[in-house]
Amino acid sequence: MQPRDLLRSRPEGLYCPPGDFFIDPVRPVARALVTHGHADHARAGHGSVLATRETLDIMALRYGEDFAGATQEAALGETVSIDGVRVTFHPAGHVLGSAQIAVEAGGTRIVASGDYKRSTDPTCAAFEPVPCDVFITEATFALPVFIHSNAEEEIGHLLTSVRRFPERTHIVGAYALGKAQRVIALLRKAGYSETVFIHGALVKLCAYYEGVGVSLGPLQPATVEEDGAAPPAGAIVVAPPAATDDRWSRRFADPLSCFASGWMRIRQRARQRGVELPLIISDHADWGELTDTIREMGAAEVWVTHGREEALVRWCELNGIAAKPLHIAGYEDEAE
Repeated sequence: MQPRDLLRSRPEGLYCPPGDFFIDPVRPVARALVTHGHADHARAGHGSVLATRETLDIMALRYGEDFAGATQEAALGETVSIDGVRVTFHPAGHVLGSAQIAVEAGGTRIVASGDYKRSTDPTCAAFEPVPCDVFITEATFALPVFIHSNAEEEIGHLLTSVRRFPERTHIVGAYALGKAQRVIALLRKAGYSETVFIHGALVKLCAYYEGVGVSLGPLQPATVEEDGAAPPAGAIVVAPPAATDDRWSRRFADPLSCFASGWMRIRQRARQRGVELPLIISDHADWGELTDTIREMGAAEVWVTHGREEALVRWCELNGIAAKPLHIAGYEDEAE
């Protein structure tokens, strides 16, 4: 079977004609396979959803129990048949429950990675290389300038700042699903045992992580209403990035703005956002990890989606690998 007959790009997303399903569709469809719980990949309103248990749970938390007509759990490493197409979910290392989806029929295997990273993350299973004929890779940070720092070292910078400025509340902007929990887990790994204060948007997701065995230590809502006590000076507060820019953050004691993102490699972005302490912590692969992964997967052909597609396509061509951009609209990368 030719790869384009097994998976092809349509306005709704990646479509498998023989299996009659979509992978991470950006609009409601009858049958969806979902790689992970971020809102640009996991949307409500599908007729049926096949995903890992964690992704299904996260979708229910975010959209309500009736987010799809029907759901089915995909166990990592187990193959299911959909109208003769073999489908297997493998760890992607992006966030809790994230998976690559291997689609196989007629002697051809295509692996759709969704989003992935190769660095260590105590909150989710590590990326698992899957040999394939075609590898569909993200390209969020697909430019040579993007070389992510060691996350543990970046957390060290945060703790150094907390010790240096004990009179200031450190507010860390971190995406609500995955990044926030990773930052907290890395703080614990570094020996920080104090209470971490969290924005209300993180409460349910952090409780879910704890419920499935990801230890986050003592947490407390960062309440600053009239009937609640604000976190003490010197505390660490974790909040969605948007909250660090509004009046909510200015209620704390001399707030020091931090932002955990791969985009913090670009200092101009940090300055534009008023970030005093940029933390280069990413849940996506950097340039070296992207190119190393392509080599490791051993695919004869690479399809590139959502990000800096042209640069990665060009790298593949220069290294003798057939490649093309998919130009699928609807995936976001700014929230990283």
